[in-house]
Amino acid sequence: MAHIDDFGTQKSNLEYIQTAMDAPMLEKEHELNLARRWRDDEDEKALHEMVSSYTRLVIAMAAKFKNYGLPMGDLIQEGNIGLMQAANRFDPERDFRFSTYASWWIRASIQDYVLRNWSIVRTGTTAAQKSLFFNLRRLRSKIERANGEEGLKPEDRQKIADKLKVKVRDVESMEGRLYSADQSLNTKIGENGEDDWQSLLSDEGPNPEDVVTFMKDSQTRSAWLNKALGSLNEREERIIRERHLTDETVTLESLGKVLGVSKERVRQLESRAMDKLKSSLKETTKTINIHDFL
Repeated sequence: MAHIDDFGTQKSNLEYIQTAMDAPMLEKEHELNLARRWRDDEDEKALHEMVSSYTRLVIAMAAKFKNYGLPMGDLIQEGNIGLMQAANRFDPERDFRFSTYASWWIRASIQDYVLRNWSIVRTGTTAAQKSLFFNLRRLRSKIERANGEEGLKPEDRQKIADKLKVKVRDVESMEGRLYSADQSLNTKIGENGEDDWQSLLSDEGPNPEDVVTFMKDSQTRSAWLNKALGSLNEREERIIRERHLTDETVTLESLGKVLGVSKERVRQLESRAMDKLKSSLKETTKTINIHDFL
């Protein structure tokens, strides 16, 4: 559904558009001179004159995207951001018009805004999906006019997929998203229903019983591990803790420097300490695996 601005917003937008359309067009040499003044001297007056003259280009570009249901004023402002980016990157020495260069930046900025705000679900994360999003409506309308009927047939979707170099299932998925509105999970089911769609969603997390069991098992395992660590000497315990019981594992070499021994010696001490832990834990339970703890 298209966004409809209130009267005050419509009036402000109209005044802005009229002001932009009244701005004088620039001759090529004057335009390049303004670009050089901004690039070389950061002359803000030159920047303002150049940008103001091409705000009409932003408005024309924004109008092409008004059917996506977003506020026209927002589309224009996003286009203005693209226009400013173009002004900062424009090289007047390449001897082509600023309007040609700025068009790409304006379109890219508006398209990015549409993709971010058209739906609460992220749309168009790849170049192919973006192309599909912005071309599907046009291609569908063209095919429907040719067929004389609404809706796409399987062979029509295949044609679109081939033209845009995407998979048919991507066309089907995007078609479903473009022609159906977002719905709240709190929407009631049926006219007099008490349940909402959210209540039908399954919880994939652990149930309370599993959580309690896991906590109890974790406490038991921690007690067993602490008891086993008590069988190690101070240096062995430090090696095990810093090599296996910290978020950031310490390397053998750095640990060797701290302990004043070689990297190979630290490896030997680690291996011996692991054997001690394994033996100690086996005394507690016959089915334990050392890797369940470390």
